[in-house]
Amino acid sequence: MSTGSKQRRKEHERDPYVKQARRSDYRSRATFKLQELNEKDKLLKPGQTVVDLGAAPGSWSQYAAQRVGPSGKVIAVDMLPMEPIRNVQFIQGDFTNDAVFRRCVDALAGARADLVISDLSPNLTGIRVTDQARSMQLAERVLEFACLTLAANGNLLIKVFEGADMEEYRRKLVQRFQRVMARKPKASRGASREFYVLARGYKV
Repeated sequence: MSTGSKQRRKEHERDPYVKQARRSDYRSRATFKLQELNEKDKLLKPGQTVVDLGAAPGSWSQYAAQRVGPSGKVIAVDMLPMEPIRNVQFIQGDFTNDAVFRRCVDALAGARADLVISDLSPNLTGIRVTDQARSMQLAERVLEFACLTLAANGNLLIKVFEGADMEEYRRKLVQRFQRVMARKPKASRGASREFYVLARGYKV
């Protein structure tokens, strides 16, 4: 293991959110991003239908399933395998693939989603322009899915990265939602360019 890898490993082990996730039996520290956003914006309610895009290893789906309860429904999607979670329907596949995209829509069985959440991230190269472009491609696909599946006044929470294309994407959200706001949860790593966009009140 290289010196840099060892250092990153040590930082990971010291991370208070990693320790808290282990104590709470959550699958990753990402849980606390969604928890903070939910506590601030009251996104998750009992009985809701939620779609979690980029779900593996499943921490957001875990948290969402707890909040929507047995009367609700969570559909989780990821290319990677994911251990089963109670009250979560898992679809394994590449969300950007048309056939998998269709399976995700069909999983709603004609119903509408109350909330679409996406913690999707491209395979990062370290080249800022490339990473930003890939991130926006994913974000566009997520928006396409949200527009097909959200109920009237439904909400979208999506991870994005700072970059030149973000303003144009925000304009698209403003056209389709009543309110659009940026969020940077404390659990996001300080050096990361990621932040979350919350779009509320889908205009059918």
